[in-house]
Amino acid sequence: MDFNVKRLAADAGTFLSRAVQFTEEKLGQAEKTELDAHLEKLLVRAENTKQWTERIMKQTEVLLQPNPNVRLEEFVYEKLEKKAPTRMNNHELLGQSMIESGGEFGPGTAYGNALIKCGETEKQIGGAERELIQSSAINFLTPFRNFLEGDFKTILKERKLLQVKRLDLDAAKTKLKKARMADGRAAAEQELRMTQSEFDRQAEITRLLLEGVSSTHAHHLRCLNDFVEAQTTYYAQCYHYMVDLQKQLGSFPSSFSNNNQSSAPGGTSVPTISVSASLPSVSAGRSGSAASGGFNELRSSNGSRKARVLYDYDAASSSELSLLADEVIVVSSVAGMDSDWLMGERGNQNGKVPITYLELLN
Repeated sequence: MDFNVKRLAADAGTFLSRAVQFTEEKLGQAEKTELDAHLEKLLVRAENTKQWTERIMKQTEVLLQPNPNVRLEEFVYEKLEKKAPTRMNNHELLGQSMIESGGEFGPGTAYGNALIKCGETEKQIGGAERELIQSSAINFLTPFRNFLEGDFKTILKERKLLQVKRLDLDAAKTKLKKARMADGRAAAEQELRMTQSEFDRQAEITRLLLEGVSSTHAHHLRCLNDFVEAQTTYYAQCYHYMVDLQKQLGSFPSSFSNNNQSSAPGGTSVPTISVSASLPSVSAGRSGSAASGGFNELRSSNGSRKARVLYDYDAASSSELSLLADEVIVVSSVAGMDSDWLMGERGNQNGKVPITYLELLN
């Protein structure tokens, strides 16, 4: 019992000396031991890493899920360690509406058929968006969150302990200055040596943790590469889906009724709307007229050339050839073939390939 009372009294005395030291420092009445410049820089870097990690995480979450109510719901389910209910995203909702309206107007009509095809494509894009969100959450957001909730909290704990040890050290220095008697000075010197040793040990622990932020940056760089790769895959899929949709819509008649016009109330004729639209090719955007000229030259020569595949491509029919990114195939032009396609050969396999997925090699 006496031991516990003495211990409580000692703890109270230590807390009081820290409080007095802290207050006098704030009032400019006591000296303060400054951390070395290297440790201060490491502390600033760790704090900056924490702030920018939080900001990047927040903006990424907004990008992947713009609806704040849905984000809040997902956050609550995550804290409750429960799975959030599955709901259709905006592309899937739009696709469902288009498919239902196309069925209402009639799949046999040009407009109804076009709506159904557009709806199916929107649902495909919705599926690709789900894969992007899932991949980004696992490979990008989770490592960032783990740093904030794990490593950085440990850094905060040790930094706070370092501050306590510094207050103890400076309080011991102040006590030594105020000591008058020989016995008092000896006890104060003993306490100063002990607090100095504890401060130095804690400073080393904190320094090692802070230097580990460099490893965190390297890890986050790999996560950033994964995030960019996920976005590249997503946008390539969306482009592929839309190019296929554009070709399907381009095969439809340009009018939705007889005589190329429909009748409105009062006998007024309504001009027809062309379904087809132009979409700039990737080749043109990537290398301008040089890439287009290369394909034009290949068509006019009726020869063949090697080409590198830019993106994966899944054949939509038996007449097409599936492609893998970065592989090299032989392409040639066939009379009467659509200008957006070439004949591709890979070993014993051959089939049509879209030029937007190719880069001609010299």
